[in-house]
Formats: sequence, C-alpha cells, structure tokens
Amino acid sequence: MLSYLCLNWVLLVLFTGPTVSELVVTGEVGQDVTVPCHYSVRDGNGITSMCWGRDRCPNSKCSRPIIWTDGWRVTEQHSSRYQLKGDLHRGDVSLTIVDAREADSGIYCCRVELPGWFNDQLINHKVVITKARISTASPHTYTSEQTSAPGSTSEPSFTVTRTWPSVSASEAPQTASAPCSGTSDCLDVTANLQNTSVSLPSQQQAEHGLYAGIGSCAALLLILILALFLT
Repeated sequence: MLSYLCLNWVLLVLFTGPTVSELVVTGEVGQDVTVPCHYSVRDGNGITSMCWGRDRCPNSKCSRPIIWTDGWRVTEQHSSRYQLKGDLHRGDVSLTIVDAREADSGIYCCRVELPGWFNDQLINHKVVITKARISTASPHTYTSEQTSAPGSTSEPSFTVTRTWPSVSASEAPQTASAPCSGTSDCLDVTANLQNTSVSLPSQQQAEHGLYAGIGSCAALLLILILALFLT
C-alpha cells in the first residue's frame, strides 16, 4: 500500500511538473523592453544558474535558449539584443530586449535552477510588442495669400490710373476699373491710353478750325450786306 502511494506521487510530479506562473509584458517597437525575473539570494551560496528561452518552460532546461548565466556572469548569449542588466549577485535576472521589434512578441521562459528535485523556479512571460503610437493632433498650418491665379506664372498685377481732360460724356473714353490679369493685357491697355491721349489734341484742333471757318463766313456776309447798303 505504501509503495503504491509513493508510485502515484512520483508519477504525479513527473507528469504535472512544478508550478508555473505566467505574466504579460507589453512594449513598443524601438524601445528597450524589460521582462522581469527574480529569485531570492540570502548569501553567496544561494546564487545559482538560470536560462531564458523562447517558448514555454519545459520539464528541464529552456526551449530555444537565448541567454544563460551561472549566477555570476553571462555564459551564453544568442544575440547582443538580449541582455541581463540587473544585479545577478542579488538574484535580479530580468531580461532586457534592446530595440524591440514586433517579431520579439511571444512566450519567454525564465528558469532558475534551484537545488533539489523539481524545485526550479519557472515563469512564463507573454511579451507583446506593438508599433509606436502616432499622434492624432493636427499639425500647425500656415497659409499665405496668393495674388495670382493658380497655374499662372507669378507676374505683378498693374492698376492704371489716369486723369482725363474735361470732355463731354459722349467723348469720354470707357475705362476698365478691374486690374490687368496679365502682362499682355496691361500692355494693350497702356497702348490704348496712349492712342487716346494723342487723338484728343487733334480733335480739339479740328473744333478750333471749325469755329474759325464759321467766323470767317460771318465776316464775309457782314461785308457783303454793308456793300449792298452803300450801293
């Protein structure tokens, strides 16, 4: 009966193994992520070896080991991105993942090898690495006024202001109050203004000639009437 109970206890321990705890650690891409793991050290004799693996803790050792330590120094290292930056002599065997990547997400096993059968300290960590958050705040925008129409070349706008001589409403030239839309339009307006300014003196000279002719005719008529009276 006693041998039967002992056999059942051995089988139970072999198949169930030691108790394993599990924690979740989150981090962002590009940052250093620390996966915690500690064990109690009372004196120098309590320092022991341990390993980190990329999978759940098996019955012995570490699956896919990435770093080992004998408790005093790192004895095996899969990559320089996996480091033990804690005080090993005090039982701080936390794993630091330098410059974390999304591919680093997964299950990590911290196995501290303690003396005795099935006494190892096992901790499974679920590491989740996400992309860095993007700020949703709208950036500051600066607007500037555009004087030319979109798609057109940058050309200055001209506004022509001219003082006209006193003429009748029918003879007054028609002027456009809107500014020029381009260099060619401004040139045309300037040419028209010059032609108009040249034609105005000629019109005034013609009017003076007309008045002089009428005066001459009136004088001749008056002389003719006086000659008839005299005769």
